[in-house]
Amino acid sequence: MNKHSQIKLLITGGTIDKCYNELTGELYFTQSHLPEMLKQGHCNTHIILETLMLKDSLEMTKIDRDVILHACQQSTQSLIIITHGTDTMTLTAKHLAMKIKDKTIVLLGAMVPYVFKQSDSLFNLGSAITAVQCLSAGVYITMNGKVFPWDQVVKNKQQGMFVSV
Repeated sequence: MNKHSQIKLLITGGTIDKCYNELTGELYFTQSHLPEMLKQGHCNTHIILETLMLKDSLEMTKIDRDVILHACQQSTQSLIIITHGTDTMTLTAKHLAMKIKDKTIVLLGAMVPYVFKQSDSLFNLGSAITAVQCLSAGVYITMNGKVFPWDQVVKNKQQGMFVSV
């Protein structure tokens, strides 16, 4: 398979991968749900998964963003999808956009964890898989059925969705 037709999917955590503790009501990480999500979505695109971390984006540091940046730079694939928490997704997108110009990178997350029935995670993942194959080089965020250039989007916490600036 041609490495240019492969997609690298970097897993960093965020709500999309959280589980729910019924006793305490807390959300926590155990492992990524992405393999299960791709199977459920009957995805037949060649995707190479790599887990970098399982972290809430509010806990991400510059070091974590540098780990993500390094993984993107070292990837032999030019099409990259990154799962990420929604609260600081735009900060990571900016960090990547300042250094990477020759790859197509799409970040996605979820407002509701995959393990919940009404989760937006499968829809956002499918959108990202399609978007990364259609967009030109650059850094983008896809949420809520829309694709945004990294510098033209904000998370509207009152509406619970991403909107154009």
